[in-house]
Amino acid sequence: RLGLERADTAEKALSVIVDLLEKYGQGGNCMESHMAFTYHNSFLIADRKEAWVLETSGKYWAAEKVEGGVRNISNQLSITTKIDREHPELKEYAKSNGWWDGEKEFDFAATYSYVNTARMTTSGGRYCEGYKLLNKHKGSITSEIMMEILRDKESGINMEGGFMTTGSMVSVLPQQPNLPCIHFFTGTPNPAR
Repeated sequence: RLGLERADTAEKALSVIVDLLEKYGQGGNCMESHMAFTYHNSFLIADRKEAWVLETSGKYWAAEKVEGGVRNISNQLSITTKIDREHPELKEYAKSNGWWDGEKEFDFAATYSYVNTARMTTSGGRYCEGYKLLNKHKGSITSEIMMEILRDKESGINMEGGFMTTGSMVSVLPQQPNLPCIHFFTGTPNPAR
């Protein structure tokens, strides 16, 4: 929210978010119940001209500029070796904790989450399923198709139960400045509606 309020481009919003992250950190309960459940955050940040993925681990972060095609995030780190901006101590912190030897190519997702990044797009989780659905429509994604993807229960994108998906958003950002941007938000706790 503060990135949207304080910046007029996607990259400036990225800077706002990482500056706040470095100053205040992150935390807080992810659920309204009394159960303590927290996690690190990922963001898709876009304007009419560019898009970024920002992923965090504590105060450390990595950002990837989206150059084309499709890109998704979903409750796991997904930035691997294509890192366009990063916390200034990201690699040194990983090295000092024994997570990275400083020799092999640095992989943010593998280093900071112990994820086998070679399997991310082939395993059956939400990230993989979202990736498949986006790739199925690559080059012809409309707002209607995006809404259909976000309503998908079989893939786990639209979750039910204790960790229910509580909202979705679809934005149309034309590159022509004379055309309006359009934003669709779910008005109920269930994106299937």
